Amino acid sequence: MKWITRERPKIDRIACPWLIKRFIDSNAEFIYVPFDQVVRKSIELDAIPFDVPDVEFTHQGANCTFDALIKAYKIKDPAILTMAGIVRGADTDHHEIAFQSSGLWAISSGLAYNFTNDHELLEKGMLIYDALYSWAKYLQKEKHTQQPFESLLLNVFNKFLKTKPGSGKKIPAWAKELKGIIQDQIDTNLSLKEISKGLEINPSYLSREFSKYFEDLSFGEYIRKQRIEKAKELMRTASYSLTAIAYLTGFSDQSHFTRIFKKHTGENPSAYRKKLKEK
Repeated sequence: MKWITRERPKIDRIACPWLIKRFIDSNAEFIYVPFDQVVRKSIELDAIPFDVPDVEFTHQGANCTFDALIKAYKIKDPAILTMAGIVRGADTDHHEIAFQSSGLWAISSGLAYNFTNDHELLEKGMLIYDALYSWAKYLQKEKHTQQPFESLLLNVFNKFLKTKPGSGKKIPAWAKELKGIIQDQIDTNLSLKEISKGLEINPSYLSREFSKYFEDLSFGEYIRKQRIEKAKELMRTASYSLTAIAYLTGFSDQSHFTRIFKKHTGENPSAYRKKLKEK
């Protein structure tokens, strides 16, 4: 059977193909296309769509698509159920669900950075989930016998700054890198704590210095502003439903999207879109 989802996978769109191949349909074929083509192409190619809004296999409440497949196909393997929490935590940015979730996110995002071809990325990702399954099934009680001999240093001055930023000073490298991360991942649940790890910057320092380089806004305020700007752009240039736009811009649900949109623009998304059409 053919399965189809949106391009540039990271967590669910790699984990789900692995689960399908290993436990549901060993002959499955996977297709990655732009978000707005998934449903149409699924009909044309007679493929099962997944991990997009308004289809059978997608996020349901706090659960991710990996959970939906487990439930639908009644998979009872304890190792898979262990993996489900890890995948859910990584995919929804709730790393408190399983302490392995942050590691899975780190590996997955790095893999996606290294491989730009989605099918090559899937091929490499399958190995990651094979390994995670083996750990969940056979090795959960195993401990690493060696003690780490050094800690990871999160000191921004060692990597980026020699002097404190001030008026007229050059924008530090971490601020430029962070801006790129935000633009690339605006549709995900960005966490300042996780970003600080990737940049190797102390999260307290990053939180304190952030507003100096990002329009005098806090991290949360800047992220919300960028998401609303992206939503406005999608309303102008695409015919997505408001539910899809909320999904694409990283909001947890449409009501949250509507509330934040109105706070930033003074009107709800449907009224804003209606005015665009009247122009």
